[in-house]
Amino acid sequence: MMDNALIFIEIVLINVLLSGDNALVIAMASQGLPPKQRRKAVWWGAGAAVVLRCALTVVALALLQIPFLQAAGAALLLIIAVKLLTDAGGGHGNAQLAKPASLGNAVWTIVAADFVMSLDNVLAIAAVAQGDLILILLGIATSIPMIIWGSQLLGSLLQRFPALTYAGAGLLAYAAGEMLVKDPGMSRFLLRGPESLPELIPLLCVPFVIAAAVIRKKPV
Repeated sequence: MMDNALIFIEIVLINVLLSGDNALVIAMASQGLPPKQRRKAVWWGAGAAVVLRCALTVVALALLQIPFLQAAGAALLLIIAVKLLTDAGGGHGNAQLAKPASLGNAVWTIVAADFVMSLDNVLAIAAVAQGDLILILLGIATSIPMIIWGSQLLGSLLQRFPALTYAGAGLLAYAAGEMLVKDPGMSRFLLRGPESLPELIPLLCVPFVIAAAVIRKKPV
């Protein structure tokens, strides 16, 4: 019984650490919506994240061993980071509030990003729970209030301090870089480069996303 309690505490701590990316995407994708639609996007986005985690629990271990799957996910996450930064006006000299977006577009952006980022979260919980389905489901359930509360807090901060959009996009870019270097199919390419390459790639993804947003937003 005590062992299960300790495992559950570990799972909660993992959720605290790893749910931040999901909350950040929800906050950034919904910040341009009217308040009523923003609340809907938060709840639908959080619900999508939980459903995805439940669905991915069964296949996470197998999926992460497929060569270049994480690399493809990293590329998708980089595209999403560029889109969020561009939509929020990040391509201008100073950041501004996002232009009004549609609820449907915001939710689809959230779902796509949640799908990519939920793999690591599910894998970590499954490893700690040692295959105990009840503990895994409890761990996923604890992520619901964290994602909802976290996205609301981050959304308020982004509305008040629009320049934080750069930091949010940078964090997503760094997460994408980490996914890229963890891909089993990328190991043989990384071994051919300098030893510091796996550490440099996540860092280099940050200026890449900002530069891509600037180029995309630049008037023709």
